[in-house]
Amino acid sequence: MKISEASRVSGVSARSLRHYEDEGLIVPGRFSNGFRDYCQSTIDRVLVIRTLLESGLPVRLIKELLPRLTGGSDGGTDAVCAEFLHEVHSYRDRLAARIAVLSDQQAALDAYLREARRTDL
Repeated sequence: MKISEASRVSGVSARSLRHYEDEGLIVPGRFSNGFRDYCQSTIDRVLVIRTLLESGLPVRLIKELLPRLTGGSDGGTDAVCAEFLHEVHSYRDRLAARIAVLSDQQAALDAYLREARRTDL
């Protein structure tokens, strides 16, 4: 299917599909005229990519994870898997630290708004 149909079917913009291709996450086929040709397995992969991106994983880690999810692992060792899991865990820890900072900022703003409402009365 052409990119417009792939976009409609997957719910991902054509621009995002091109970006996924540029990042090496997908490799659509090509029609004889050079237009991209998306098969169902590529669409399925796009849906997985979108889910992983929505979970907050960066493209760098998704590139490492996709072969493991799709069974295309190229003989990765346990050490590589452990290293990957360590990176995901580290990313999650950094995310949790950012959430804590944002929560503190939100609490400070809430306190300020409570105080501002009290003084307005």
